[in-house]
Amino acid sequence: MHQMTLAEIARGLADKKFSSEELTKVLLARITQLDPQLNSFISLTEELALEQAKAADARRANGESGALLGAPIAHKDLFCTQGIRTSCGSKMLDNFKAPYDATVVAKLAAAGAVTLGKTNMDEFAMGSANESSWYGAVKNPWNLEHVPGGSSGGSAAAVAARLLPAATATDTGGSIRQPAAFTNLTGLKPTYGRVSRWGMIAYASSLDQGGPLARTAEDCAILLQGMAGFDQNDSTSIDEPVPDYSASLNTSLQGLRIGVPKEYFSAGLDPRIAELIQNSIKELQKLGAVIKEISLPNMQHAIPAYYVIAPAEASSNLSRFDGVRFGHRCENPENLIDLYKRSRGEGFGPEVQRRIMVGAYALSAGYYDAYYLKAQKIRRLVKNDFMAAFSEVDIILGPTTPNPAWKLGAKNSDPVAAYLEDVYTITANLAGLPGLSMPAGFVDGLPVGVQLLAPYFQEGRLLNVAHQYQLNTDWHTRTPTGF
Repeated sequence: MHQMTLAEIARGLADKKFSSEELTKVLLARITQLDPQLNSFISLTEELALEQAKAADARRANGESGALLGAPIAHKDLFCTQGIRTSCGSKMLDNFKAPYDATVVAKLAAAGAVTLGKTNMDEFAMGSANESSWYGAVKNPWNLEHVPGGSSGGSAAAVAARLLPAATATDTGGSIRQPAAFTNLTGLKPTYGRVSRWGMIAYASSLDQGGPLARTAEDCAILLQGMAGFDQNDSTSIDEPVPDYSASLNTSLQGLRIGVPKEYFSAGLDPRIAELIQNSIKELQKLGAVIKEISLPNMQHAIPAYYVIAPAEASSNLSRFDGVRFGHRCENPENLIDLYKRSRGEGFGPEVQRRIMVGAYALSAGYYDAYYLKAQKIRRLVKNDFMAAFSEVDIILGPTTPNPAWKLGAKNSDPVAAYLEDVYTITANLAGLPGLSMPAGFVDGLPVGVQLLAPYFQEGRLLNVAHQYQLNTDWHTRTPTGF
C-alpha cells in the first residue's frame, strides 16, 4: 500500500479495494517504524487521522467521491492546526496549540484528506538543509548522511521514504523545489496569491507560498486542486478561477516553446547536473518541444536582493514572538525588557537570530534606502527579465540546484555557501512566478531535479510538461534503498 501514489489511492478507494482506515493504519505503523531514522515528523496525529479516515469511509459509503476523499497526507508544521501543536520547528512555539485551522488545512480536511501528522522543518522556514530545526536535523532517505533540503525537508523526506503519498509544504526562496530535487520528488510552488497564506506562520510575507510535494506531477495536480483558491481572510490571495489541473495533464507538447537561460550554465553548476539537464531537454524535444536560448541578465543580483528582503520581512514578522501573548516565555523576568530579551534569545535558534539581525539592520534609519529600497528595485528588474522572456517562450527550464544534496553539517560554518545553493530558485519568489521541480536523474546516488518556470497562474502548464516527461522517463519511480 505504501508504494501507491495519490492517484492510485483514489482509484483503489473508489473501487473498494481497501478502506481509508486500513490504509491509514498501515502508514501510521510505517511512520512509527521507520521515521526514527529520518526525523521527518514533529507530531503524529494518530487519533485525528483514524477519526478522519472513518469519516471519509462513511462519506464514500454514502455515495460521495473525490480524489482526496480518504487520502493520507501530512502538513508542514507551520500550517496552523486546531488543538494540535504548530511549532514552526522552533523552541519558541514548542508549546503552541493553534486555536484554528489554516485555510489550507481546512480546505484539505473538507475535501476528505486524512492528516497523519506535522512534518519537521527548518526553524521558521529559515534554511536550505533542514538542519536548523529545534527538533533536530532531518535525514535524506537516499543517503542518511546527507541533508534532504529545506525548509520543507520533513515533508520531502517523509514522501520520498514512502511514509505517505504527499504532503503540504511552503516555498519562500525554493523551499519546495530544492527539497524535491534532493529527494527525487515533484514539488510545485504556485503563483504568489494562488494558495491562501492565512494560518500559515509567516517568514517573509511577500515571498512565502504554500504548495504540494508528491512523487508525480499527477499527484501534485490533485493536491494543488484541494489547496488553491481565493480566501477573503488573506489580503494577498488573488481572486482568480482555479482550473481543473488534472484535465490538462495529457495535452500534447508539440510546438511548446522552452527557454533555456544562458546564465544558468555558469561555472557554479556541477557539470554532471548540467549533463542531466541537457538529457531532459532532449527528452522534451522528442515530445515536440522547441528549445530556445534566452537571457535573464539580472539573475546575478537576485541572491543579494533576496537576502535583504527576506530577513527584513522576517525581522518584522517575528517581532510578535515576545514572550507576552503566546510561545516561549523565560523564567522569572526582572522587567519587560528582560522578558523580551531572554524569551527571544532562548526561543530562537542561531539562524533565525542571524536573519532577524540582518533584517533589522537593513531596515534601520540610514540604511533603508541603501539596502531594502535598492533590493526592491532589483526585484522589479528580475520580474521584468521574466516578462521579456515569456514574450518569446512558454516556459523556462534549467537546473533546480547547482549541486546535489550535501553532507549533514558540511555548510554549518559557512551560511553564505548554503545561501548560494538557492541561486536558481529564488528568482521565482522575487517575481511571484510559479515554479516546479521534477526528478531528472542521479549524481553519486543522489537525486537531481530539473526546474520549470511559467507565467503567472500557468501551474497547469508546468504540471502538463512534468506529467508528459514522467510518462516517458522513470526517474520519479525510483525508491531509496531500505524504504
